[in-house]
Amino acid sequence: MEIEYGAEVVDKNGKLLGKVDHLMHNTWTGEISKFVVRSKVLDKNLVISTQDLLEVTKTKVRLNISIDELS
Repeated sequence: MEIEYGAEVVDKNGKLLGKVDHLMHNTWTGEISKFVVRSKVLDKNLVISTQDLLEVTKTKVRLNISIDELS
């Protein structure tokens, strides 16, 4: 799973949260460990762990949590 900068991020119910704004890498492995979502819906930036991913494509990231669990 490779998360792309600018990909849309949706919750487990398909509600759009925002877009991937920044990727954080593990300093030892170089793998993406977290990413920042610029969310206009929640009016804040979200830091999401890769453990919260359900599905990733080149243009969309789907989380295994809902928007209610994030707020």
